[in-house]
Amino acid sequence: MSLQVVGAGLPRTGTTSLKAALEQLFGGPCYHMLEVFPRLDTHGPAWVSAIGGDHAQFDVIYDGFVAAVDWPSSAFWPELSERHPDAPVLLSRRSDPETWWRSIDRTVGEATRGLPPGEVYTDLLGGLVARLGIDGFDDAGEAMQAYEAHNQRVRDSIPADRLIEWQPADGWGPLCAGLGVDEPAEPFPHNNTTEEFRAMAGWD
Repeated sequence: MSLQVVGAGLPRTGTTSLKAALEQLFGGPCYHMLEVFPRLDTHGPAWVSAIGGDHAQFDVIYDGFVAAVDWPSSAFWPELSERHPDAPVLLSRRSDPETWWRSIDRTVGEATRGLPPGEVYTDLLGGLVARLGIDGFDDAGEAMQAYEAHNQRVRDSIPADRLIEWQPADGWGPLCAGLGVDEPAEPFPHNNTTEEFRAMAGWD
């Protein structure tokens, strides 16, 4: 099955909300980091291999999925957009880099600190961070610069008529307009706030 949407947005740009929204719009599952956790024994090593340049498992990873957002997928937006040339590329972002940083620092950034070496999940997160061109999320300025550079690479590489830019406050409008579908009557889902993420992780 070909992906109907290739997500290029970094974590903490409303990707969990987008997962729910795209599943509602397309009637099928959307791949997200949340899908990796229950499949870590198989998908974890496949993603680590992909970070090393071996993309042979993409068809297996995405079997049955209609869209993909968030890490690990968004770290491979060039490869996935080429592999699925008819799929719009969805660049989710926050209103400004500082807003993104405040969210990433207290969630994904904290999750990347102090991970035990030699674990699949450690190798996966470390490799995804490295694809941003940084060593971690400890330096706010460096992280925000990487965030902006990532977004600009997407804009520079994807034709305007294929690119959908979206931020959480936009709701259904730009997303449905870019996909050419009607807006649902239901409110747009807003899931996985910083507080919800930290509660799920058992930090607060």
